[in-house]
Amino acid sequence: MTNEAAATAAMLTNAREALERYHEVHVDDDGALSFLHGEVPCAVQAMRLAEGLTVLSLTCVVAWDLPNDDELARSAAERAGQGLFGTLGVVRTDRGMDVTLRYAFPADEMKPEPMSTLLMLVVSTASQLRAELLTSST
Repeated sequence: MTNEAAATAAMLTNAREALERYHEVHVDDDGALSFLHGEVPCAVQAMRLAEGLTVLSLTCVVAWDLPNDDELARSAAERAGQGLFGTLGVVRTDRGMDVTLRYAFPADEMKPEPMSTLLMLVVSTASQLRAELLTSST
């Protein structure tokens, strides 16, 4: 196993241990992790960007097929500017709008306990945002 593969595998193992404190975690064939936080599907991947810089990337699908509404998109954009953890994305599709929350952070030496706190801050934000968006879209 190369150093890069070993580093990403170790980081994903730590992330899995961190997440299993709160969620049932599925390990995909490529090593990525997936889980549900309430009704929000989430995925975690690890990647080495440079020597000594391996990051975890968390993606949460906050909502999908929302009405293609400019006011709702504006509201989501305003909410994105208020967030401390993650970047909110709005994608318009044929079926409406999809909203994602992404957060990437260096986690080379991070232990499972603080990692679980950080990951839960992000996924809790995603769940709160989902509730707000679904209330606004009805």
